[in-house]
Amino acid sequence: MKKQGKKYVEASAKVDKNKFYSLEEAIKLLKSTSITKFDSSVEVAIKTNADPKKNDQSIRGSVVLPKGTGKDKKILVLAKGPAAEEAKAAKADFVGEKELIDKIEKENWFDYDVIVATPEMMPLLGKIGKVLGPKGLMPNPKVGTVTQTPAKVVEDIKKGMIEYKTDSFGNIHSVFGKVSFKEKDLEENLVYLINTIKNAKPATVKGNLFKKITVSSTMGPGIKLDLNSFDN
Repeated sequence: MKKQGKKYVEASAKVDKNKFYSLEEAIKLLKSTSITKFDSSVEVAIKTNADPKKNDQSIRGSVVLPKGTGKDKKILVLAKGPAAEEAKAAKADFVGEKELIDKIEKENWFDYDVIVATPEMMPLLGKIGKVLGPKGLMPNPKVGTVTQTPAKVVEDIKKGMIEYKTDSFGNIHSVFGKVSFKEKDLEENLVYLINTIKNAKPATVKGNLFKKITVSSTMGPGIKLDLNSFDN
């Protein structure tokens, strides 16, 4: 069993493992249990009631957090003509078409965090899907990264757009800010994210969508939330 560091042990001692904290208590505790020297991300882990084996119960989408994420993402846009020019004006980091797809394929180029593509680029991009898929970089219309208006998506990503989806266990993991954020801003981001996911609940999922919600800072201890803090 891995031995935990002294800072983690000290931070964990502040958290009652048997308690389900209110939103306000959890955020305050999350900030006080951050153990990194850098400005840690704050994360949420959501155990849902969705059955990952059933395709009609998968949950996936994107959301623009009202207070942003505190992280600047490098954006690659694959588009032609006016859509490409608009993406450049929106300050996408890289804009091009086939030549950039070839660069990914031949040079193993991954100097970006998100790919946004117009529908006409998807057949070309599909040829390297096996390379992009495992890295979570393949554009998808469900999260808005396949679009006729890439400039709008670039603007949303810069404002704080994140993706969310259930994994093979029916869980959702997401970042909702930084430890340096004000408590109220973190609360607002998390409530907005939880409500967005709740509204995406598939009709085939019976009962409450959420089983458990836990928040933490990077490398910090998990803090369980009282589900009554949200409209479940």
